[in-house]
Amino acid sequence: MDTTTTQKPNLKTEAIAGITTFFTMAYIVIVNPQILSADGKTGMAFSGVLTATVLVCLVMTLLMGVYAKLPFAVAPGMGINAFFTYTIILGKGVPWPTALGIIFWAGVFFLLISVTPIRESIAKAIPTEIRIAAAAGIGVFLTFIGLKNAGIIVSDPVTLVRIGLIGKPALLTILGVGISVFLISRKSPFAFLATIVIVTLLAWALGLVVAPPNLLSLPDFKSVFFKLDVLGALKLSLLPSIIAILFTDLFDSISTFIGVAHATDLLDEEGHPRNLREGLIVDSLATLGAGLAGSSSGTAYIESVAGIRMGGRTGLTSVFTALCFLPCLFIAPLAGMVPSFATAAVLILVGAAMFTSVGQIRFSKIEEGVPAFLTLILIPLTFSITQGILWGFISHVGLYLMVGRRRDIHPVMYALAAVSIGLLVLERVKFG
Repeated sequence: MDTTTTQKPNLKTEAIAGITTFFTMAYIVIVNPQILSADGKTGMAFSGVLTATVLVCLVMTLLMGVYAKLPFAVAPGMGINAFFTYTIILGKGVPWPTALGIIFWAGVFFLLISVTPIRESIAKAIPTEIRIAAAAGIGVFLTFIGLKNAGIIVSDPVTLVRIGLIGKPALLTILGVGISVFLISRKSPFAFLATIVIVTLLAWALGLVVAPPNLLSLPDFKSVFFKLDVLGALKLSLLPSIIAILFTDLFDSISTFIGVAHATDLLDEEGHPRNLREGLIVDSLATLGAGLAGSSSGTAYIESVAGIRMGGRTGLTSVFTALCFLPCLFIAPLAGMVPSFATAAVLILVGAAMFTSVGQIRFSKIEEGVPAFLTLILIPLTFSITQGILWGFISHVGLYLMVGRRRDIHPVMYALAAVSIGLLVLERVKFG
């Protein structure tokens, strides 16, 4: 569908585009609270996180449309939610209100960066291979969690992990992957949502889950809303996690805005992504606001390209997408019956999609390949985006110096590498 930025927005076209974007990402309403509650292991209530998730999607997508005037939807980011749960809360034993405080402060720093020239300096300084490797590493991280939730991979005291028994949950996950791939190949916006619904219904028919007594309920504003511990998150030992979330959000946002803008011709007269500064400000507010609402950080979603390709060119698209999230505030009981293996297929395929760009890394050049490899591999092996990014920065500077490419190191990278070393020291002092 051909449109141009100079044409007046067509209300019908923008509405169709906005609804399309909603259905491509509606799975996050179920997947995010499922990851953050972790079957009760984190202490966060599923219903409360669902309400927080919907609020982030609704308010920040609306803000993206009204303030940034961009057809991008906003929702809690995949990868960051797993890092929040499995690394910060379950891995480091940080109480969930403090973890929400970490999200809040990452948002504050992101906002400061977005409104100052620091944003451009950091964006230009970080090597492309580190950005790609971080995305690929997060993809492997998500896929690992998906396989674990399905029971396909289980823990082992000797080998750490091994293949699990292929029972009903694993078979349903495999079926879910097949359904998703079939629908994705036919460019269906319902691919992930339909998979979750079908697998859940089959699980219910097999007696693996029980339907709730009530299908609808009022939003839960009591359990996690405004329950963050802002001061408790200001410990030096938690600074690495704040920085990791900040950089991951920054990578994700810049990559999404630049990638989608170039792919869909949403560029200004100079060939730059339209309203990038305003878009990043909304993204930073989505992180800050998520901490307040009771969720991991929000970010612009790559799925927005589906609506843009349907003709969405203005902020009206985002307004329609935001309104679609409103009814989701009332489906907590229905969403709560979805088993973890029903969303495992989504995690596996989202992870695979995030890994696809890894072929752009020049592994033949050791000074580029090794930092990228360390970034990629340490994220899933340590269950920590922090470790991947910090070791990536340090090894990039170190190896470039060793092979005589000092002039190719951006000055800002020296500072980032030095900060990374300091953060690693702080982390080891606290948790070693």
